Amino acid sequence: MSGGDVARKKDKVQKTNAMRELERGGVAYEAITFEEPEVMGTSELGVQIAHMLGYDPAQGFKTLVCVGPKGDHVVCCVPSGDELDLKKAAAAAGEKSLSLMHVRDLEAATGYVRGGCSPVGMKKRFPTLVDETAQLFDTIYISGGRRGLTLEVAPEPLAAFVGAKFADIVAD
Repeated sequence: MSGGDVARKKDKVQKTNAMRELERGGVAYEAITFEEPEVMGTSELGVQIAHMLGYDPAQGFKTLVCVGPKGDHVVCCVPSGDELDLKKAAAAAGEKSLSLMHVRDLEAATGYVRGGCSPVGMKKRFPTLVDETAQLFDTIYISGGRRGLTLEVAPEPLAAFVGAKFADIVAD
């Protein structure tokens, strides 16, 4: 593939934990592969990917893993162009406070690497929050469990499957 090429669901895609878990749970999804933009790790990466794949950036959700004061993990999914409000997320999760997990700890805790972290198929199921704006769309886009793979999925079945709660967790 050359830069910007996209493969839709009919193409052969190597299955990830996220895809296998959604299939086991009977949750419909469409897998979309793409070649990553040159600039990885920027805060605008999700917005770049949305434009590249032709969907509204507000439909693309990044997965952030947070840590509570006692070391408990909370998974938060927010629109790619937005920032997580840690105070709102802590309140929604019933935690005193939350901080973002350090990237060096991500793979050990979740089984996923930065840029490929999905709310589905982690090593362990953690409490999960999805920003309430996901409910405005018929489908949203989440990481497929590796870089260069996104999954289009309906927000309600996704939330039901991972036991997520919809809440206002985006910074104003």
